[in-house]
Amino acid sequence: MRVLLSVSDKEGLQELAGGLVELGHELIASGGTAAALASAGIAHRSVESVTGAPEMLGGRVKTLHPAIHGGILADRSSAEHLADLSSQGIAEIGLVVCNLYPFRSNPSIELIDVGGPTMVRGAAKNWAHVGVVVDPAEYPVVLEELRSKGALSDGLRHRLARAAFAHTAAYDAAIATWFDSPESFGASESPDASESFSSGREGAGGSEEDAAPAPGGRPLPETIHLALERVESLRYGENPHQRGARYREVGQPAWMDGIVQHSGMALSYLNLYDADAAWSLVHQLRPLGEAAAVVVKHANPCGAAVAGDLADAYDRAFECDPLSAFGGIVAFSDPVTEGVAAHLLENPRADVIIAPSYDPAALELLAGKRKNTRVLSAPAPTADRWNLRQVGGSWLVQDPHVLATGRADWRVVTEARPDERNWLDMELAWRVCAAVRSNAIVLAAAGMAVGIGGGQPNRVTPGELAVERAAGRAAGGAAASDAFFPFRDGLDAVAAAGVAAVVQPGGSVNDQQVIDAANEHGLAMVFTGERQFQH
Repeated sequence: MRVLLSVSDKEGLQELAGGLVELGHELIASGGTAAALASAGIAHRSVESVTGAPEMLGGRVKTLHPAIHGGILADRSSAEHLADLSSQGIAEIGLVVCNLYPFRSNPSIELIDVGGPTMVRGAAKNWAHVGVVVDPAEYPVVLEELRSKGALSDGLRHRLARAAFAHTAAYDAAIATWFDSPESFGASESPDASESFSSGREGAGGSEEDAAPAPGGRPLPETIHLALERVESLRYGENPHQRGARYREVGQPAWMDGIVQHSGMALSYLNLYDADAAWSLVHQLRPLGEAAAVVVKHANPCGAAVAGDLADAYDRAFECDPLSAFGGIVAFSDPVTEGVAAHLLENPRADVIIAPSYDPAALELLAGKRKNTRVLSAPAPTADRWNLRQVGGSWLVQDPHVLATGRADWRVVTEARPDERNWLDMELAWRVCAAVRSNAIVLAAAGMAVGIGGGQPNRVTPGELAVERAAGRAAGGAAASDAFFPFRDGLDAVAAAGVAAVVQPGGSVNDQQVIDAANEHGLAMVFTGERQFQH
């Protein structure tokens, strides 16, 4: 059998090539692959010796030749195809081993592979007669079948062909995504570059105004190309009768790849979903104090606090809503010591604990006392490129959720002005509120959330829930609303908790009525200018 080798990733190449030669197969290799085989003393022929044409255009053209692609694409069951090969003196190629230029690691025009994908797709199309290998991890499998059976089985060729098309699809997806960036223009100054990346284009289903970006931004791309690989099977999905797994973009690391599970049961879909919510929020709160802790249940925070040390932060976060904390996710901003672990064990069980790291004694204590609790360490979260949600056969796409404004951007709109304590409470309440499913009201005092209400179809009820849960602890603190108060009744509800300050987006036609109500209550009120809905 004639085997064509053309690989960018040389891992396992010598072992594969040596094994193929031992089995009596003829090797053809191109460019750097041929040089690697020659260096290892492995017998092979160069592509040029088969095609009769030298590499050209700085290596852009090597394998694009009928002597190569005829040998790959010929249908062995077709007399016409075999006659064509015979008349042209072309030998059949039975196995193609190829992986592509490393475009993702250094995106550039010269790393857009042309000949490689053509060979891979040709061999995969003709899988009934030709094997194709794009992953070095498959080399031992291929060699074993050739040794034991003398040929690749139909099942293996079919599986390898599927992997090959997935490989080229992911490669093209990465290139298409790169073309959505200004960097794809390289060093050249394209006269159309600024227009391409600063204005929308009228297209199907929308006007140019619809496609226009937010101020200072770029339009969403005309198409989005995702190629995902499964990296982790999960215990189950949202419910035990649903399958679940974690995927990531092919070849792209995700912060979750860095999670280490130290003990506890296997992770489920909701464990990771809720852990992500907790981990993101605790990193939002960390700049507000020496240490931060968050408790999340069903993707909603039910406790959050900052304090001078981690144990105190956790105690204060748990204190917000102890009933809801049972079976929740606890996130810590700093390494967990044995003392912090002991504090945690005094309270009802958490399903997941996530922190940057743990002392060995803390891990031993948690594993011994909470055998089912998933104890995770993780790197800092990273931002997503897009936020996507599948709805009725369509995909809703938006920029990822961020806190776009901070204290320096906020505007005081009342006669009373916040003091420094008010500002700190408002910042905490606002960041927690942005993580609560809408409609959301959060009350905070002295560095901790004391009342959280969310998920209601009006703005009064979550305020009443937050006040009830605060149970008097919000006096002198702050309230945050994720969207404007449409009427004064929502403000009246939080004022009943005795807060001294309120932070909200503003923007209602009734803003003045709400401002007047705040002045009646003697509250300081701040407008952020940004809404923070989460659904």
